[in-house]
Amino acid sequence: MTLKNLAALLLAALLLALGCSKSEPQQPAGNAAGGALEQVLQRGVLRVGFSTFVPWAMQDKKGEFIGFEIDVARRLAQDMGVKVQFEPTQWSGIIPALLSGKFDIIIGGMSIQPQRGLKVNFTIPYEYSGMSLVADRLKAGRFTSLADFDRPEIVLAIRQGTTAVDVAKKFMPRAQLRLFDQEAQTIQEVLGGRAHAVVASDPFPAFQALKYPDKLVLPLAEPFTREPIAFAVRKGDQDFLNFLDGWIRMATDEGWLAERHHYWFRTDAWKGQVE
Repeated sequence: MTLKNLAALLLAALLLALGCSKSEPQQPAGNAAGGALEQVLQRGVLRVGFSTFVPWAMQDKKGEFIGFEIDVARRLAQDMGVKVQFEPTQWSGIIPALLSGKFDIIIGGMSIQPQRGLKVNFTIPYEYSGMSLVADRLKAGRFTSLADFDRPEIVLAIRQGTTAVDVAKKFMPRAQLRLFDQEAQTIQEVLGGRAHAVVASDPFPAFQALKYPDKLVLPLAEPFTREPIAFAVRKGDQDFLNFLDGWIRMATDEGWLAERHHYWFRTDAWKGQVE
């Protein structure tokens, strides 16, 4: 190879390298692809998507949000050194809202489900929930098993978009399902005699039985499922996911999550704020 040919080859290689470097776009810090954590820190605000489920999240007499999830979100934001911004969202549209960038994270009693995992990334569980039933005392007061509700004439009222829908289809496939946007609507269906029972996450059924003891009853002594509850973030946010997993481990080990859960799920000390 002549010196002239070698020089030509070196020049071509240099031009190719320069062309490649120009064609690779620089990825800005904190972009949507993998920088939600950095975005939150730069913004100084953690935007939290949730839906109202008593006692996970609800409004008090002054219209302020309170509940187990609200405490969790406030503590998380505090430990991050940022403010918290709550974004109440219909449950049926909460994952699309996260994916569209309306908020940074879902902290809303969301159970880990394979179909949801195809769309979002879940943290490790920070709590566990289970499905239960609350029934019309007159229509189903003598029922004591899921088999009693698994009949074509039985009507179950359920909040749409929740795992209660899938659970009802699995355990009571012959029953009729009526779906509603809010849990308050499901209870009204039973109180109005239009449905036999509500299927929902514990402790909502238990609270309703205590609230309407003359009309409602708990046919089962315990929840009939056990579901891991986790935060949900957008796909590709591995740094955010790692941080959240670490935070959950810390809050669990120090007993804070258990203490807050006991307050909201096993006492009625907070009920004066909403009734």
